[in-house]
Amino acid sequence: MSFFDILGVASTGMSAQRIRLSSISANLANTHTTRTDSGGPYQRQDVVFKQIMDGELKGGVKVTEVIKDEKPPILKYEPGHPDADEAGYVAYPNINPIEEMVNMLETTKSYEANTTVLSTAKQLAMKALELGKA
Repeated sequence: MSFFDILGVASTGMSAQRIRLSSISANLANTHTTRTDSGGPYQRQDVVFKQIMDGELKGGVKVTEVIKDEKPPILKYEPGHPDADEAGYVAYPNINPIEEMVNMLETTKSYEANTTVLSTAKQLAMKALELGKA
């Protein structure tokens, strides 16, 4: 694997995790959103990754799509709420903030791992250049 292949793999991982973190942030920000432009409560988003293989040793990851979670909303009885139905129930997004926080930690650690790979590759390249001077 060449130096540029290493940079490519790490950078695709960082890019994919940035998109995932953005999706998680949107989920957390909309935990109590009962009305969207499309109607109904906010639907949780999840990111789908796909491995990139361009040859035997090359690789990386890319985001193929951002899907909406199809879990049914959580119904709470709040007859005075402006978004309540005729029975007095309000549909809230089926988002578990604890699960989202765990996903956020996982995403952050993966991003950090990719930055470590980039940093290590840079250090190795610098050492190789120093050896070439001698």
